[in-house]
Amino acid sequence: MVDKARAAHGDKLPDWIEELARQADAAGLKGAGAPISYSPATVSQVIGGTYRGDLSRVEEMVRGAFMKANVDCPVLGRIGRDDCLKNQKARLSTASPLSNRLYWACRAGCPHARKGGRHAE
Repeated sequence: MVDKARAAHGDKLPDWIEELARQADAAGLKGAGAPISYSPATVSQVIGGTYRGDLSRVEEMVRGAFMKANVDCPVLGRIGRDDCLKNQKARLSTASPLSNRLYWACRAGCPHARKGGRHAE
């Protein structure tokens, strides 16, 4: 998959796509996609340069899961960026006080939030 990434992106191959391709070479498309919550088809499209979805989210997931990018969560402390994004995507749950706190913290001005925070889209 690294060869496919290099062919698709040439000299401008982003480091995170190269890392995703390495993971796909090592664990297969399914194995590379599972930790970042993306399908094998999406992983292949990202590597091949044909993915039309939100590449910035894929990049953040790859950096968090495989490149150890971290953020300081106001509720949990230091966590991986991929975990941060997964927490932001979670639905409101009253079954767990921690889940409830995360839900509202992600939407109440967290500097790492993609929606409802300072970095809102």
